[in-house]
Amino acid sequence: MASSKSVVIAALIANGAIAVLKFVGYLLTGSPSMLSETYHSISDTGNQVFLLVGIRYGGREATRTHPFGYGKAQFFYSFLVSVLLFGIAGWESATHGYNALQHGVHRASEPTSLLGVTFDPIYVNYAVLVGAILFESYAFKKAYEAITKQMEQHGWNSFREAFRKTSDVTTLTALTEDFIALAGAGIALFGIYLSRVTGNHIYDAAGALIIGLMLMGFALALAWENKRLLLGESVPKEEERELREIVENGRDVKDIVDFRTVYFGTEQILVAADIAFDASLDTEEIDTRITQLEDELIAHNPGVKKVYIEPETIASA
Repeated sequence: MASSKSVVIAALIANGAIAVLKFVGYLLTGSPSMLSETYHSISDTGNQVFLLVGIRYGGREATRTHPFGYGKAQFFYSFLVSVLLFGIAGWESATHGYNALQHGVHRASEPTSLLGVTFDPIYVNYAVLVGAILFESYAFKKAYEAITKQMEQHGWNSFREAFRKTSDVTTLTALTEDFIALAGAGIALFGIYLSRVTGNHIYDAAGALIIGLMLMGFALALAWENKRLLLGESVPKEEERELREIVENGRDVKDIVDFRTVYFGTEQILVAADIAFDASLDTEEIDTRITQLEDELIAHNPGVKKVYIEPETIASA
């Protein structure tokens, strides 16, 4: 949790500052790519705010009305980010880029005087985008380290596997967002440069359109990833098999009638099982066996926070 929070705070600070600088660059040059990047950074900043709210809300203690706590709040707020922020920002960026391609809406930069110094505003765009790349690289590094740590802990072999199996949607969102931000800044820089050297606005406008399409694509992917957790996904098959084997090998366990797992928050797993114990055990012995199984499951996977075992009996062979 602390790792996720530090990742989000790092991205929030970087994106807030970058959004302001990009908007200044747009005002000075009228660049479609800079406006798309402004939308992008504003959505990124709002994204971090929502994720921080999710982290804070998700950390609340369980109540009578929410007996399993508020862990799924992070899934909900991350889903909200994908729909309200990236979807809208992506649509606005793509629309602006498309209109610029169709109608050539672009104002060429002219020398500007500020505090008695005359300069070409195009260099403001260059400086802002290069700065954005540096800031986003730092934020991406923090998120990369966090997801890599998870991969090592769970034995995941690729980022694709990590994205498919992780329940830490906060880090997942931050990592993907930072990658898209780096790509977007690079595309905007390249498009603005090409438009400047060729005198053709199409490159700048195309950059804005591509950035918008990237944002909308990310919105769909993020919404899909959060959907699986909001609907109550079980832990990955391999991890569930390991937990099931611990129960199967438990003392006096004769059979597993039912075994289920589900995420009820980030790295918070609930295990529920119907277990047939040897019929010769009395109530006190069954309680002892259940406690032993709970301790073994939690020791094997620290993400296991709740264990509910329903005992049954089976006649001794």
